[in-house]
Amino acid sequence: MTQRNILLLTLLFMFLTGCTTMPPKDQDNLCSIYREYPDWYEDSLEMQSEYGTPLHVAMAILKQESSYVADALPPRDYLLWVIPWGRVSSAYGYAQAQDPVWGEYKDSTGNGGSRDSFDDAIMFIGWYTTGTQRQLGISKWDTYNQYLAYHEGRGGFSRNTYRSKPWLMQVARKVQKQSEIYNAQLKQCRQALEDDRGGWF
Repeated sequence: MTQRNILLLTLLFMFLTGCTTMPPKDQDNLCSIYREYPDWYEDSLEMQSEYGTPLHVAMAILKQESSYVADALPPRDYLLWVIPWGRVSSAYGYAQAQDPVWGEYKDSTGNGGSRDSFDDAIMFIGWYTTGTQRQLGISKWDTYNQYLAYHEGRGGFSRNTYRSKPWLMQVARKVQKQSEIYNAQLKQCRQALEDDRGGWF
């Protein structure tokens, strides 16, 4: 391979990686996240307007699922504990949505979307939590049970599969706590975020 080709490949790689949104610098502070990525605040508001899911609930779920990594993938599966053998599931992107349920989302909403696009991923969270409220009666403000139903699927939640997974209930409590922290932070900076929105137009 010539030096010119190597240079072109390097530049292409830099361009492609430069197009990927990096995870927020301070993932534990919702105000910092929205200040770093104002478009995410707009996307979150659009989701809340469309589905009624609180921003802090949706963002806590996204943080747990992917740590805001756009192209996050689940762990690898191994054959005989040593040979890489695909992934443990088809989950992908910010929301770690699996292929079947993402297909349902697309069919239901007509949104082609992409799982590695923040606006599509947070809309998916709003859509899913709305369906969970409708089918299982779980409030969109109930982060703990919404997360369990998100992780296990609504059928799994109905069968109480999470009860045999103490680690998962612990994770759900962590997500609930994160949403409470996010909610308190958002109350402190909401007006400033709205003021900043007014300056964009």
